[in-house]
Amino acid sequence: MSDLNVISGDIIKAAIEVHKELGPGLLESVYRKCLAKVLRDMGYEVDEEIYLPLTFRGSVVEENAYRIDLLVNKSVIVEVKSVGELKPLFSKQTGTYLKLMDLQLGLLINFNVSLLKDGIKRIVNNFEQ
Repeated sequence: MSDLNVISGDIIKAAIEVHKELGPGLLESVYRKCLAKVLRDMGYEVDEEIYLPLTFRGSVVEENAYRIDLLVNKSVIVEVKSVGELKPLFSKQTGTYLKLMDLQLGLLINFNVSLLKDGIKRIVNNFEQ
């Protein structure tokens, strides 16, 4: 988990940089692209808009049912929001993505806040490896 803590700390630092430069009120896609750029500039591998299939009873029902905003170093999911408030559904959604990807840590970041620290939520998928 220590590597994940370093990565998540750097993701938060990068998000703060983006938020300081752009401010609140823009589209999620703007924040996602800018956050991905800052993270890449920091040396991280960043995959954007990863689509996952919906599997039900052993069959793929839909190929592109879910979309993960960012995956950093193949280990931390980042869901980017620009909303009035973070709803519990967003945390559940991120938790589902973690389970589907068999990953442990996700960050839910809402850029539509005055202070970014008020828009960050850490989601942990408790599982044994």
